[in-house]
Amino acid sequence: MNLAFTEEQLMIQDVARRIAIERIAPVAAEFDRSGEFPSETIKVLGENGLMGIEVPHEYGGAGLDSIAYTLAMIEIAAADCAHSTIMSVNNTLYCNGLLKYGTEAQKHAYVTPIATGQAIGAFALTEPQSGSDASAMKIRAVASADGSYYTVNGKKSWITSGPVARYIMLFAMTDPSKGSRGITAFIIDTEREGFHRGKSEPKLGIRASATCEIELTDYRIPAEDRIGNEGDGFKISMGVLDAGRIGIASQAVGLSRAAYEASLVYSRDRKSFGQSIGSFQMIQAKIADMKCRLDAAHLLTLRAAWAKQQAAATGARFSTEASVAKLFASESAMYITHQAVQIHGGMGYSKEMPLERYFRDAKITEIYEGTSEIQRLVIARNETGLR
Repeated sequence: MNLAFTEEQLMIQDVARRIAIERIAPVAAEFDRSGEFPSETIKVLGENGLMGIEVPHEYGGAGLDSIAYTLAMIEIAAADCAHSTIMSVNNTLYCNGLLKYGTEAQKHAYVTPIATGQAIGAFALTEPQSGSDASAMKIRAVASADGSYYTVNGKKSWITSGPVARYIMLFAMTDPSKGSRGITAFIIDTEREGFHRGKSEPKLGIRASATCEIELTDYRIPAEDRIGNEGDGFKISMGVLDAGRIGIASQAVGLSRAAYEASLVYSRDRKSFGQSIGSFQMIQAKIADMKCRLDAAHLLTLRAAWAKQQAAATGARFSTEASVAKLFASESAMYITHQAVQIHGGMGYSKEMPLERYFRDAKITEIYEGTSEIQRLVIARNETGLR
């Protein structure tokens, strides 16, 4: 793995850092309080190529690579996790899947408006009764007699950006008798008849990232909006989630860095018993442990991004590297934000400072794109070859 970043990678990192500092950080606390979707700042991300970093130029993207995406995600997450969540879904769950499995017509019609920030994309896999067990989905897509369209009925839950998305990558059961091999992927246009949004979820963290349940009632999908072949849906979703896990690992690293850097400043400035609290051994131990976990998470995430780039050329899988990065980075984010709150004491518990927001936001990184428990299963099964 080459850790010498290219000029293009550093350029997009600088763009992301500037937007994060100048546009996102000043409004992050207010959006967290209100839970309002940050439309204007998300539009800024799109205008600067951050909503389709790995999308080729011909489809409206920045035409960069996985390392560039990781570096940019870290910068946005360091300012606000909610913004980085929206950015992650657009880049990896939505655009990545269509770029890999979609037709040329689908890419031009459904990737370009998302990559340019003109519209928002979403990814609908989870259902009320099926979270980690995606193969237990109940939503049905039934092909018409002439095969020209599918009729979809059912619900999806916990859809990130669902309340505002124009297009959604949706997974539905076309042949229940085949289990996971009977799942098919489709593109949903939310402006068509039969699509309904439920209430936005009142979440613990990433509150400005809108999340809701969606329901489709006799919704017709033209056959040309099917992604891949019938029965390819489970394979597509698992491949997309591998890429998504690198995005969440990047998010966790950015969040951890923000909490760590705030703790460094506070440990130098805060005086107790006549000296900076950073001179106390207990605080120093916390700082040292936070630094070790932050650096390890960062390197594991870069390794996963590098493995993804190699896989694009070789066709190899990168699921282990993605799961290792996601597992370690997310659990490190929980540890680092916990210690950051502790170092800040009462101020860490107050909404006057961002530490309590970092702490709340960190928890979701252990849950979405596959829980920590699922990551351990993926890693162990890949390593042992046992199921």
